[in-house]
Amino acid sequence: MVTMQDVAERAGVTKQTVSNVVTGRVAVRPATEARVRAAIAELGYVPNLVARSLATGSTRTVGLFVPTVSAPFYADVVEEVEDALEERGYHLLLCTTRLDGERARRHLAGLTSRSVDALLIAGDQGLTGHLPLLADVRFPVVLCAWEAPLPEGFPVVTVDYEHGGHLAGRHLRELGHERVAVLASPAHTVRVEGFRRAFREDGITVPDGAVHLAAAPTFRGGLDAALTALRTDPSVTALFATHDVLAAAAMEAARALDRSVPEDLSVVAHDDTPEGLLSRSALTGVVLPKREMSRQAVDLALQAITTPLRPTPGPRLLLPRLTPGTSTARPGPRHGER
Repeated sequence: MVTMQDVAERAGVTKQTVSNVVTGRVAVRPATEARVRAAIAELGYVPNLVARSLATGSTRTVGLFVPTVSAPFYADVVEEVEDALEERGYHLLLCTTRLDGERARRHLAGLTSRSVDALLIAGDQGLTGHLPLLADVRFPVVLCAWEAPLPEGFPVVTVDYEHGGHLAGRHLRELGHERVAVLASPAHTVRVEGFRRAFREDGITVPDGAVHLAAAPTFRGGLDAALTALRTDPSVTALFATHDVLAAAAMEAARALDRSVPEDLSVVAHDDTPEGLLSRSALTGVVLPKREMSRQAVDLALQAITTPLRPTPGPRLLLPRLTPGTSTARPGPRHGER
């Protein structure tokens, strides 16, 4: 097995210099560092992480909690976090809660006794009540993609979800829609409130009865909710879905009821995930800056590792944008016939 001494002899430096390059504890001249890294690559040297952890008190590992990796949104977050960590010489420890509060509690409780340098938590589903478990941990904690009421005492990098809902509502109002329905997951109340605010600004109320909750954030759940919405009020000219999978289901419900998209039913979605691309029309959607959000969360966590100060608690809100597609249009003549 290649040792640190082997690398030192190949690079013509001391063993301590190789250690400084590997751990990053002491700055090394660029030319010397280049020689050491060339020797590491040539010899295929792999640092002993256990020994390095004992010597430095750092594992170069960051934990990440996500609800699931089956949702494209969180899959993108995981990939971006992993890339950002790898670029800085850190490793990723991934945990999924699977929207199970007890599973989340067990993972959090177990993680507090493990050796990680920092923890990122993406998504608030099932986790809000368990955050007190992190009150006394020795490592920094950063929250991201947080939509529930923001907890005190933690830095949060998230999206202005209310603004995203408002963008969707303003888009439909500018097209002239007045009778609308909402397909929502129960956790997406902030998006729904932003959407309703856009209509209130024009003196139009989106009633509670126009908001239909999907039993599950799945295509099946969205389809059932969309069919109920369109059958309850056939005069609806547009649907706002708080997630793309619900929007794709809404398009399928429209076809089942012989309603064309967008000729006599417009559909606008929140989130920019691939499910929307499965539909025959390209979705008009609110695009979330998930990669920028992931990078900022990693930066905050790593800054807290390398400096004596923890990140300042409080939110850092990133703005989404609306991308028009072919799933929305002005209310068509068929609406007047219903």
